[in-house]
Amino acid sequence: MSRTVVILQPSYLPWLGYFNQIAQADHFVFLDDVQYTRRDWRNRNYIKLMDGSKKLLTVPVKTKGKYLAKINEIEISYESNWIDRHLQLIQEGYYHTQHYSWYADTIAKALRRKYRLLADLDIRLTKAFSHMMGLVTSYHRSSQMQVDSTDPTGRLLDICKQLDARQYLTGASARNYLDEKQFEAAGITVQYQDYQHPVYPQVHGNFVPYLSIIDLLFNCGIESSSIISN
Repeated sequence: MSRTVVILQPSYLPWLGYFNQIAQADHFVFLDDVQYTRRDWRNRNYIKLMDGSKKLLTVPVKTKGKYLAKINEIEISYESNWIDRHLQLIQEGYYHTQHYSWYADTIAKALRRKYRLLADLDIRLTKAFSHMMGLVTSYHRSSQMQVDSTDPTGRLLDICKQLDARQYLTGASARNYLDEKQFEAAGITVQYQDYQHPVYPQVHGNFVPYLSIIDLLFNCGIESSSIISN
C-alpha cells in the first residue's frame, strides 16, 4: 500500500497545485501550528475579473504585535465589509461562467458564517472544494497531532510516522531545505510535485494561470478534478 502523506499550510481559496496534492494523498495534513507569514497565501489569492486582469482577494487579519503567532492563532478582522466585497468581485468575474450557480452559494455560506480564526475558514473552504470535485482523502490538523521535533524536517517526519507513511509528497521548493536522509532512514520515500499548470477554458480574454481553484470550478465544473489530476 502506497499510503502517501501530504502536509501543507492552510491557504485561502488555494490554487490548482494545492488540490493536485490533495488528489494524490491518502492522508492530508493542514500544517496549522507553524509561524504565520505575512503577505503570503494564508489569507489571499487571485481571481480573474471581467476585463481579463487578475484581482487579489485578501482576508484582513489581526496581526498587530503578533509577529511570532502561529497560523491557528490568527484571527480574522471584520471591521470592514470585506465579505461583501469578495462576493461582489467573485460574482462580477464569474457570473457569466457556465457553472457559477453550482458553487457560488457554497462560497457565500462559508464566508458569511464569520469564522473567528483564519485557519478554520481556510480549512472549511478547502474541504468544501475537495468534496465538490470528488477528491477523497483523510484530513488532519498538525495542531491536533503529537509532534515533538522542532527541526523543520523532523517535524514533517514525525507527522508522517504517525500516519504510517510510505511516501511523502511535497512541493518542488522543498528541495531547498528538506533533509531527505532523515526520511530515507525511516523508510519513507520523498516525492516532489513538479506541477505543470494545465490550460483550460476561461471566460474574459486570454488564459491566465495560477489563480484560485474557484476559477477552474466556475469555468469547468465537474471536469475540474480530471483537469487537476492530468
